[in-house]
Amino acid sequence: MKLTIKNTQGASQGELEVRFPVIENGKGTQAVHDVVVAIRAANRSGTACTKTMGEVAGTGKKPWRQKGTGRARAGSFASPLWRGGGVVFGPKPRDFRKIVSKNTKKLALRKALSARMRLGDVVLVEDLKIASPKTKDFLKVRSALELKGTTLFVTGGVEANLMLAARNVTGVELATGESVNTYQLLQFDKLVFTRDAFEKIEQRLS
Repeated sequence: MKLTIKNTQGASQGELEVRFPVIENGKGTQAVHDVVVAIRAANRSGTACTKTMGEVAGTGKKPWRQKGTGRARAGSFASPLWRGGGVVFGPKPRDFRKIVSKNTKKLALRKALSARMRLGDVVLVEDLKIASPKTKDFLKVRSALELKGTTLFVTGGVEANLMLAARNVTGVELATGESVNTYQLLQFDKLVFTRDAFEKIEQRLS
């Protein structure tokens, strides 16, 4: 498979041969599912916390005597049956992370990128360097590349001007070739890679 390389004005600058094996069949679908579930699970804060009967602040005194009042027996103000009492089997802080093997992550990344390339959602540019950190300069590049909807821009490294210019634009996210993951490749309508970023991903998949 070959991808057309464009410049920031939208003009063609040649083609790039994809060096990793593109997945054409259903292989890797389960790997994508497992990786996306793991990424979303790792993003959960896991800070939900309730107090048990023993953790509720208050006296340990019996509310009233056992017999003779005509009321039901009660042994604690922290009873789960009472307002302000403890919670039975309530949530506690926990880590939701799931373990996924390196080979599964690599297969999922290759499957996701292959699918997006076959759908024509991948745009390859020579570079994404802009002269100033102004949003209007970034929007000119976005318009020249005819990008509509949400877009993920993947660069070879951190571009300071690009980061400052794009941070106020809704539906735009930046990533690097070393950090981009499967979930990001599936989230956005269009994926824009610089040439060096795409080569770094190819190295990850080789």
